[in-house]
Amino acid sequence: MKSTDRILDTIKREGRVSAKVLADNLNMTTMGVRQHLQSLERDGLVDFEDIRAKVGRPTRHWSLTATGHRRFADSHHDLSVTLIDSVQEVFGDQGVAKVIAQREAATFAQYQDALKDCDNLEAKLQTLAYLRESEGYMAELHRDGADYMLIEHHCPICQAAKTCPALCRSEIQLFRHLLGNRYRVEREEHIVSGQHRCTYRIGDKT
Repeated sequence: MKSTDRILDTIKREGRVSAKVLADNLNMTTMGVRQHLQSLERDGLVDFEDIRAKVGRPTRHWSLTATGHRRFADSHHDLSVTLIDSVQEVFGDQGVAKVIAQREAATFAQYQDALKDCDNLEAKLQTLAYLRESEGYMAELHRDGADYMLIEHHCPICQAAKTCPALCRSEIQLFRHLLGNRYRVEREEHIVSGQHRCTYRIGDKT
């Protein structure tokens, strides 16, 4: 992977980030990272904001522009939006709901089969994160106290979900169905709502 692609990938995952953090994460020199960032800025892929610290000089933090975000594949962009519009026009809301329910059922069956040998929550979530990563969600799993955080830095169905918000509701319903009534699943960040990632807090019900 080219250095510029590695930088874009890291910013996509981390959100707003400084050149020094990028250099440390990618084992590059800060000067080299800054040169790449300047090139990416000229291409309209990244932008920066100078954030003032309590002491010292402001620190420049870089983030992706809308053009930069579009560099990451949306595997359900034009075709899915067109199909959703067509189903809506021909079959109405009920037809769209049936299509989404069928998609959710098929995905549930696939995920359930992959998780069948997982004997605890962590193993299930690690497998789920792997599945989501392989589908283009740039997924990671982290511990946060007693809970787990499933983080998705990219949404390959983002444009379709903006057209049809029920797709997002279907995704969280899928996770809840997959993990069962013993666990709670709460979405805390949401790409479609304008945040740079989707995050799901998962843990035991109290």
